[in-house]
Amino acid sequence: MEKKKSVLVVDDEKDIREVIEIYLMNEGFDVITACDGLEALEKLKDEAVDLIVLDIMMPKLDGIRTCLKIREEKKMPIIMLSAKSEDSDKILGLNIGADDYVVKPFNPLELVARVKSQIRRTTSFNEPKEENNDEICIDGLVINTATREVFVDDNFVRLTPREFDIIKVLASNIGRVLSTEQIYERVWDEHFFNSDNTVAVHIRNIREKIEINPKEPKYIKLVWGVGYKIDK
Repeated sequence: MEKKKSVLVVDDEKDIREVIEIYLMNEGFDVITACDGLEALEKLKDEAVDLIVLDIMMPKLDGIRTCLKIREEKKMPIIMLSAKSEDSDKILGLNIGADDYVVKPFNPLELVARVKSQIRRTTSFNEPKEENNDEICIDGLVINTATREVFVDDNFVRLTPREFDIIKVLASNIGRVLSTEQIYERVWDEHFFNSDNTVAVHIRNIREKIEINPKEPKYIKLVWGVGYKIDK
């Protein structure tokens, strides 16, 4: 029997934790809960977790600092929760390593759908590959699709799971311009929302990590009015 996927839900509001827990358990997930960032970090020491739902505004240790701590060692997807809907808050969450961002109040069914999408994507990328040709090499940039590692001039680059998926999609379509909508739907595995600048934020983060000069990128190029590409 396939092992159930485990989700850590971190929120200081008991009612929200319980609602999320009920909906996720109804979909077959094992659910672990924590009321703040410190408790979450302690539970991560002992529990194997496939995904984290992480509130931003919490006592003791907020979601921003908790996410930064988690990203020092772990790569599982993180979905941030926040009562703030401004783009600046979304950008901050994505900049520190979150993979998705959901604004309160939210529809629990939408959150469950996002959890499923994240876990499905992560699971599919981690399945054993029979082929040995797992590396995409582009002028000093090496993307290993088996180990999900990226190197630039032999230097390891730490990317979030979402950032890796984006660069993999672009590198797998080398020379081809992909629109923001195409990138979003291939990586997020859901319909594109036209008002969402998530793709642009992630690409900016990737450039900061792989480019010598992010303002004059060598690898990920913007084609104005069309989308992004990685050239041969």
